[in-house]
Amino acid sequence: MSMRRSLPFVIPLALVLGSGATLAADRPGLGKPVTEADLALWDITVGPDGAGLPPGSGTPAQGAAVYAQKCELCHGNGGQGGRNAALSGPERTVANYVPHATTIFDYTRRAMPWQQPKTLTNDEVYAVTAYILALNKIIGENDVMNADSLPKVKMPNRDGFVSKYPERR
Repeated sequence: MSMRRSLPFVIPLALVLGSGATLAADRPGLGKPVTEADLALWDITVGPDGAGLPPGSGTPAQGAAVYAQKCELCHGNGGQGGRNAALSGPERTVANYVPHATTIFDYTRRAMPWQQPKTLTNDEVYAVTAYILALNKIIGENDVMNADSLPKVKMPNRDGFVSKYPERR
């Protein structure tokens, strides 16, 4: 094979082999590899059907105590609104807008309280979710929310959404 005919193959091969060394030299060497255990801490998604709900439980009364301590400053007394959105009342709130009660649990667990997300225990999240649902008269004052009961809660706007993926309902 002449040099002229092999040149189109040699140049790309050299670029590929040389780029690995170049990329390694360009990396700052920061961080560490992510382990399965690291990923598990962030794999906390809860589906509309309750898939992914953790063990635990809570009542509206228990949630009222947690709410007063960790939520009221931003969301107001009785969920009526403070510096941040209201959680109960006649206007559109999370409780009368979202189609699934599990959405309230999921969002609260991953994002609240805003200054310290993911610091509530599972029992606290169930309790605060129960409190929000009871404030909006969606569940009773004595109802217990857990992995079995929460997905069964019928939200007022459950049928107000059209799924882009109806086969996944």
